[in-house]
Amino acid sequence: MASEGSEDRENRLDALLDKQDIHEVLARFSRGMDRFDRETYLSAFWDDAEMAAGPFVGSAADCWDWAVPMHEAGQILTHHALLQTTIDLDGDTAHTETYYQFIGRNRDESLWMAGGRYIDRLERREGRWRIALRTNVIEWACMPPPLPVPFAEVPDIAANGVSSRSLDDPAYRRPLVNRRAPHNPGKA
Repeated sequence: MASEGSEDRENRLDALLDKQDIHEVLARFSRGMDRFDRETYLSAFWDDAEMAAGPFVGSAADCWDWAVPMHEAGQILTHHALLQTTIDLDGDTAHTETYYQFIGRNRDESLWMAGGRYIDRLERREGRWRIALRTNVIEWACMPPPLPVPFAEVPDIAANGVSSRSLDDPAYRRPLVNRRAPHNPGKA
């Protein structure tokens, strides 16, 4: 028979594993959107999930169909950076609040930044967590002046790959290897 302390530890470990699974769900949304990876994006949502994002209200799949052409036409790249997340577990339901910063490098080289919070209800079905409802609370936006990309002039900077809104992005490479020659600018 397990002692009260070990049962508490098991419950805490179960909660920790659930929270880790939920963090991974939230990250799949951002990665999928920024890499234009529909499969990864949709894997964060149940098929019957609802979303409210800016002017859009509808399914996650329909949000993809609306958002990707908008981002493709407007930006060279996007970063949906997730910040702190609070997770309230209640059995097979979880409520989360995730602060985010969105940064888009527009086609005219200007920058668009915005921040807010994703407020989600996730459900565990058949042992897997996914988003069932998402509302996006946009709290600020700005367009700071652009600057040149740091180190763009380094001759072999792209040898390990360049940012891509596709499965060609270096983050999808397996195994990841370094193709750049050793160089320490501090040691001339």
